[in-house]
Amino acid sequence: MKSDIPVTSLQRLPVYLNYLKSLASDGFISSGAIARALGMGEVLVRKDLAFTSAQGKTRVGYSRTELISALEDYLGCNDKKKAVIFGAGELGKALLSYGGFSNYGIEVVAAFDNDSAKTGTYVGGKPIFDAETSTQKLTEIDARLGVICVPAHGAQAVADTLIACGVKKILNFAPVLLRVPDGVIVRNIDVAANLAILSSMI
Repeated sequence: MKSDIPVTSLQRLPVYLNYLKSLASDGFISSGAIARALGMGEVLVRKDLAFTSAQGKTRVGYSRTELISALEDYLGCNDKKKAVIFGAGELGKALLSYGGFSNYGIEVVAAFDNDSAKTGTYVGGKPIFDAETSTQKLTEIDARLGVICVPAHGAQAVADTLIACGVKKILNFAPVLLRVPDGVIVRNIDVAANLAILSSMI
């Protein structure tokens, strides 16, 4: 069951996938080789990969193509999912322009903003809609993922709108904890807090 995997293990799976895709040749690769390349422990890598359907061979390792396929399947890369962004400031625009989401089966299709100077324009080929039309547009788009890039004071209202329109997976960049009902998953990305943690380690 995917729910059984520790969050830290789940976070490492895309790292393995990206590394394997960067290799120039196919063939077999061992968990030890992956661990050495990424500066991790071999046992840790082997345990993480055990959550997928990948089957390694003793003293041989994993078929690179089969391991990539197993990781993509586990991460849902082949299950295309639409995502929308609320807030078309600098961060929102950067995410709209980023092309790496497609590697994980994610298609960012649009953004919403309450700035009339931005609505009706395009960034990275993606339209920016008026936030006032978000309820109607979200129903039309049928997005499964939402990204919040608005100031803290507006984040809860955005989350409420996303949830009311059926979006139950939210990535939140606003520096505020959101109140959401059971069944809704929120991942918080507080850049300042993470920098503060790094700063404390100096």
